[in-house]
Amino acid sequence: MSRIALTGTPGTGKTTVSELVAEAVDVEVVHLNDAIREAELFEERDVERDSLVADLDGVEAWLDEREASSGGHADEGTERDVLVESHLAHLLDVDRVIVLRCHPDELNPRLRERGESEASIAENAESEALDVILAEAVERHGAESVWEIDTTGRAPETVADDVAAAIEGDTEPRVGVVDFVEYL
Repeated sequence: MSRIALTGTPGTGKTTVSELVAEAVDVEVVHLNDAIREAELFEERDVERDSLVADLDGVEAWLDEREASSGGHADEGTERDVLVESHLAHLLDVDRVIVLRCHPDELNPRLRERGESEASIAENAESEALDVILAEAVERHGAESVWEIDTTGRAPETVADDVAAAIEGDTEPRVGVVDFVEYL
């Protein structure tokens, strides 16, 4: 059983794509942001940003306990991979990392539609243009364990096909294929 991170800047399509992947591939999806909130796996509330500061050690322990108690088995008795979906997932102990990317010009309206503040939108657009999550993933896990997938202008189903191919080992790891630095 593998633990796979599906990560990326908020608004890149992680939640939508994870649900489509779960329909196509035998994986169990863990929506980490929901788990952090529901299981109270946070250290504090950042009132200024209206967010929770995750306890990553607590998250790791929660995932380990969850996997141990389920045995990692599907109904058929075969082991299932776990797809951990969150903008924080790449910071965890995982076997593979899939980083979804989206051009800031497309990302910004997505975040506005979700009701994000202009400050949050600007911060996320800059983070995306600077490859922050990709860089963190490569630094922590090595380029040989990271797949970078551009979601810009693509249907979620097509992106989900690429994610499924990465999960199933049908594509080689790839990084450095997306460049949004011109946005800055």
